[in-house]
Amino acid sequence: MPRQFTGWPVEAFDVLLRLQGEPAREQRERHRKDREHLVRRPMIALLDDLADLDSAYEDFSVWGFQKDHWWWQHQCGIVRMSRNVEVSLRFDLDGLHVRGVWWYPEPAQLARFRAAVADSGRGDELVGVVESLKALGYEITGDVMKRPPRGFPPDHPRSDLLRHRSLIAERPLGGGNWIHTTAAVDRVRGTCEDLKPFLSWLTLHVNDVRPADGPR
Repeated sequence: MPRQFTGWPVEAFDVLLRLQGEPAREQRERHRKDREHLVRRPMIALLDDLADLDSAYEDFSVWGFQKDHWWWQHQCGIVRMSRNVEVSLRFDLDGLHVRGVWWYPEPAQLARFRAAVADSGRGDELVGVVESLKALGYEITGDVMKRPPRGFPPDHPRSDLLRHRSLIAERPLGGGNWIHTTAAVDRVRGTCEDLKPFLSWLTLHVNDVRPADGPR
């Protein structure tokens, strides 16, 4: 199937450069059409191509224009893997940035996450996944408490993970010449493959969603 995404044109960076700082509403509106065509539409095309390559990435959204100038300077999109477990993409003057995220959790999700981390088998599995991502150059971040939550000893072997109220694995892809070509789709797909064990663990243990061919 022919790819829809042909790359972000060089002019996309020119548009974003004109929107830096705190552009007035009139200035933003003056560049709205160019930004839609040169910046936002390529993100939609990239995610369409990603969904064509793997149906797991079919459920996606690409943000439009909002009042805050930040949203005009950064084009964001997400691919929903399960509730609050997503692949997050951002295109801006620094190029493309991709993250695997579990964020904005509901209380029940947070409780399931902590129970899974505290369990030796499931918790050690997540430790292995996180360490593998670190070895590939991913930074592990999130909303982190100063100490483990109530009910868990401060010397718990996985106390660092227990302190997380969100969990993010992120890596900037940059903005080399490839970003102006179809190669960007393959870069994003490769990153998604890196993140798949991380996102699958979260989907299974935070949302209790098992693969269709997996054990019930």
